[in-house]
Amino acid sequence: MIAHLQRASNTEGLLSYLYGPGERGDHVSPRLIAGEGHGAPIELLAEPGSLPYLAHALDAPVERLGTRVPAQPTWVCSVRSDPRQPDLTDSQWAAVARRLVDVTGIAPEGDPDACRWIAVRNRPRQVHVVATIAREDGSLHNGYRDAFRLQSECQLLAAELGHLPIAPQSTPRTQETRMPSPSITITAEPSGSVSAKGASDDLSATLLKHAGFQQIDDWYGRRHRLPTTTPTDDRAAIATHAAEMLRAARYGVDLDPALDTTKAFTSANPLGPYAAGAELLRLTEQIRSAETGVDLKQALDHLLDPEHGALERIREALEAAGEQITDLDDEAFQLADRFGFAEDFVHSAMSELVDSDDELLGVGRGQQPSDQAQTRSRWLPQFRGAAVAASPAAAKAQVSASPDSRSTQPSAAGLPPRAPGPRL
Repeated sequence: MIAHLQRASNTEGLLSYLYGPGERGDHVSPRLIAGEGHGAPIELLAEPGSLPYLAHALDAPVERLGTRVPAQPTWVCSVRSDPRQPDLTDSQWAAVARRLVDVTGIAPEGDPDACRWIAVRNRPRQVHVVATIAREDGSLHNGYRDAFRLQSECQLLAAELGHLPIAPQSTPRTQETRMPSPSITITAEPSGSVSAKGASDDLSATLLKHAGFQQIDDWYGRRHRLPTTTPTDDRAAIATHAAEMLRAARYGVDLDPALDTTKAFTSANPLGPYAAGAELLRLTEQIRSAETGVDLKQALDHLLDPEHGALERIREALEAAGEQITDLDDEAFQLADRFGFAEDFVHSAMSELVDSDDELLGVGRGQQPSDQAQTRSRWLPQFRGAAVAASPAAAKAQVSASPDSRSTQPSAAGLPPRAPGPRL
């Protein structure tokens, strides 16, 4: 069982996608199986023609936040089970959804001020849990470790359902006997030539000749040396290649550091073959050297850009790794799942930082006047009705609100970007 966590900015658009045909037309009989609306009749509103009212019912606590509305207030968790196991019933999926909202703190059991949420099924072996992160008492859900808690609970659920494979018992193996291999020394001689001395067996000789060494048999015995016509720049590469092949064959190799290209790091490439790591290291230094919030934002754009940033590239690489593992070996689904979990963690980190641009620009500028404070508002449907019911805690929060806060009007200039719908 795997959980994929996302955040969205438009609850109505998300519900339209879940109750619609889907990107590939694979949504079958979309239906509500569980939820908590704190007085709002979500069961009656969970129909294709009433989705705007259902979205407004879920968004009611968000609307009461005023200027504190986050850019992505909708919490979306998609859970799928092992396709090799029987599908769960609607009641079983409903129980799974309740456990997930409980363990993450979206809706702890018995909490009268928990977030509003619903669970929707539209495909076999899958459920989508949709919630808004504004609680009935006016506070916001802290989703710092949601992804970790979700995956831990999914592992526990899979174990309880018997979906985890039983690990085969290991059979004792006879102790492997390994003959000590002679050591080979590859050095750069004062004359400038490169020689390999030590082992004199046929295997080591074959490996050295394959790397480019010449074999010399004289009264000193069998030795190997690079041709004197070998270019200076190629000597270290050949010696390093020979050492790698010998070590793979379990020979002990003492390679002259001056000939080891894996350690010949330069300022232009401080991490050797790890070019991506070197780029991130340079980015880290750029972040540390930022003197203003603008400089810091420009440096962090390379990390946080949702389309071309380093975190997005890392997320794509982890996702591709999981898919490739599945393509290469159907039985390695547990390893593929681990890469999927890691991809979810990176995606959660990106979601936490998605709306930090304005705050970064304000770093180091000091306190701004109150009349210049930036406000954000969120589009909500214009209709009102009995579908929205506030909890006693929400009504108490409205009574205690100041007149200034009630008179604040939403500004159309602060509209968050609207996505057509997440990929689920």
